[in-house]
Amino acid sequence: MAKTQLNVRVDEGTARAARERALARGMSVNRYIEELVRQDTGEAGHTFVEAAADFMKQYESVFAEEFGTDRGADRGRAADRGADREGRR
Repeated sequence: MAKTQLNVRVDEGTARAARERALARGMSVNRYIEELVRQDTGEAGHTFVEAAADFMKQYESVFAEEFGTDRGADRGRAADRGADREGRR
């Protein structure tokens, strides 16, 4: 596979963390970053998202029973009340 050079700028803390993680895994920083990108864009990521969606669908009634079904709307109304208070100041 042909390689393309990619230069990125990160803060020193991020660079240090990348070097430490790569060393701990016994690989170069280049390979470490390459594997992170593959994991993020690869099949494992898609599989996880699909499994999470299936889980939520399967247990939707359990979550609704435990936490209620109108929680998002409650947050929206709370935000509206906050906006009303701000407007009155």
